[in-house]
Amino acid sequence: MDIISTIIPIFIIIFLGMFARRKGFLSRDFLHQANLLVYYIAIPAMIFSAIAKSSLKTQFHPGVILVTLATVCLIVPAAWLTAHTANIAQSSKGTFIHCAFHGNLGYIGLAVAFYYLGHAGFVKAAIIAGFVMVLQNILAVAVLQFYSRNSGRSTNLTSTLGSAMTNPVILSALAGIVYSLLGLSLPVILDRPLTILKGMALPMALLLIGASLSFGKIRLVFSSVVMTSVLKLLVMPAMGFVLFKLSGISAQDFIPGLIILAAPSATLVYIMAEQIGGDPDLAVAVISISTLLSGLTYGIWLSMG
Repeated sequence: MDIISTIIPIFIIIFLGMFARRKGFLSRDFLHQANLLVYYIAIPAMIFSAIAKSSLKTQFHPGVILVTLATVCLIVPAAWLTAHTANIAQSSKGTFIHCAFHGNLGYIGLAVAFYYLGHAGFVKAAIIAGFVMVLQNILAVAVLQFYSRNSGRSTNLTSTLGSAMTNPVILSALAGIVYSLLGLSLPVILDRPLTILKGMALPMALLLIGASLSFGKIRLVFSSVVMTSVLKLLVMPAMGFVLFKLSGISAQDFIPGLIILAAPSATLVYIMAEQIGGDPDLAVAVISISTLLSGLTYGIWLSMG
């Protein structure tokens, strides 16, 4: 019942975003501005507030973080092998692999963690997400740069990586960790505005996800969408689940990590595909389909805990 009462409300809000966009309630300009507000202010405020007020001695689990990071690394060669075996077009291989490991942690993963696990579980997931986002961005730039170079395109690796690493979710998680380690308490004058901001973070994020979904070009890349969605939503969390079990980590501890691993492909995949020379059409299709399918696959993985 907890799984159903977590997943269905989340996807009701996502579908509401789709409906609002189709009815013209949400203009393209509004979506752009609202996304900036959520991405740079609301979500970081929520993450910083949650971690800063937590005790890392009880919330920080090195084993879960290491296994989660190892799983992200392991899915890359699996996706590479799939792409080459399936004869994915050279121009699309970088995006195909990228979609298989780069999850939507800030908008989807953390929302599931918050509504399913509550505050304590959200803090654990946010800490894990901070580390995973750093790794995802490094791998994304490396993979896309490699295939961009092969297709005759080049980009400034240092500047692109530097831009990716200034991700506000990463920075807010790191700031929260430092604040917590220093043993400082949030003054009321800071805590209250953070509380107001974080109240709009997840609802607005889910509406924006729904409004941004697009299915117009799926037929052109259908087989690639199916394969990379399976890798992201089933194979990657399955790898993590097995490694968590082999490492002797209890379900109570590893569920936040499993939620992070099971997140659908991130919207950042599309942005980076455009910037570094990937396949934007494939990226949009995978983001849209994997987001919808994650409503089913999250039910599977949460029941495993």
